[in-house]
Amino acid sequence: MKLQLTPEHRQMIESVRALVQGKFKPRVKQWQDGTFPWVNLHELAELGILGMAVPEQYGGLGLPVLETALVLEEVAKVCYVTAMALMGEVGVQVKTIAEYAPESLKREILPKVASGETLLAVCMTEPHAGTDVANYRTNTKVEGNRVIVKGTKTLISRADEAGIFVVFTRIDGVPGRAGIGCVLVPRDTPGFEVTARYHTMGGENLAEIQFNDCELPVQNLIVRDNGFKRMLNAFNTQRCLNPSVSLGLAEGAFQEAVNYARGRTAFGRPIGDFQGMRWKLAEMYRDIEVGRSILYRACATANPFPDPHLAACAKMYVNEMSIRVTSEAIQVHGGVGFTDEYPVSGFYRGARYGSLGGGTTETLKDLVGKRILSDFPANDGFLSFGAF
Repeated sequence: MKLQLTPEHRQMIESVRALVQGKFKPRVKQWQDGTFPWVNLHELAELGILGMAVPEQYGGLGLPVLETALVLEEVAKVCYVTAMALMGEVGVQVKTIAEYAPESLKREILPKVASGETLLAVCMTEPHAGTDVANYRTNTKVEGNRVIVKGTKTLISRADEAGIFVVFTRIDGVPGRAGIGCVLVPRDTPGFEVTARYHTMGGENLAEIQFNDCELPVQNLIVRDNGFKRMLNAFNTQRCLNPSVSLGLAEGAFQEAVNYARGRTAFGRPIGDFQGMRWKLAEMYRDIEVGRSILYRACATANPFPDPHLAACAKMYVNEMSIRVTSEAIQVHGGVGFTDEYPVSGFYRGARYGSLGGGTTETLKDLVGKRILSDFPANDGFLSFGAF
């Protein structure tokens, strides 16, 4: 597989790299207390980046998943908090609206997302149900030309900043997967309330949200029939974008480790001259390149959503690889790597999120394992030159 980018897309990614390295890097520590990186988001909006996943007819760039992942990777090389803020504007929220919302809502919402005027948040996890979507208790009752939303969502990003919440919910109390749908809830809806906030080890804040009989027009119920499958289709994009952040964190930590190994001396010579250190760096580089390959391949399958099982494999590998590489980058730094005086500690804290959000590693292993047992050919299951 040969990675092909148009000259325009390559120039866009290079512009993002220049912005991130030149302006975002000096600001990283500003966002560690939960402060939202508005200034960074506004500068990305000026480049059109917040509209990457928005179709062109609604004022966006309409970029493929691969190009979107490459931009997130560049941002994460420097700032985890900004990368996560950006992922909220180019991930499952936008894909769900772009694919499933009625035309009137697309025209109302998506141009504002592309310009940075409106931020989105997705509400999936509940206090008693994260991966176990079929047991959601949040319910949306349909009454004629209106719907009423009642329930609680937790661990929600951008709860204090988002203008519209993409809420996955049960419809009319129908049990199990058959009852899952999606409703759009503006933050100024009566009954909407942020009830708790949690500061994370990565630096950003998460929150708990209650929907206390929030009344909305029926058109805001954008996914109803076959909602569980449609939700998972949209969510497969997230399983490529989440690991693109993990990949960027690993790359950023690796660069810091290389620079430190070149400049730090021990016993009269740079520590990079010792074989043990060179081997450590070689293994880190190898793991990053393996992760890059499987992730880019998964992204390239999107039409409009990535292959679910290849995306799951990419997410599993890259999430876990990022934890290993960022941890090794701390080891390269020795004791100072455990302090916040060097960026590697921040990369490590950010990397720990990847395997938790967007489907845990354990869940994805089970998903892929079931697919293997049900569909893998008994003879010559692997094509000799790969399936691309």
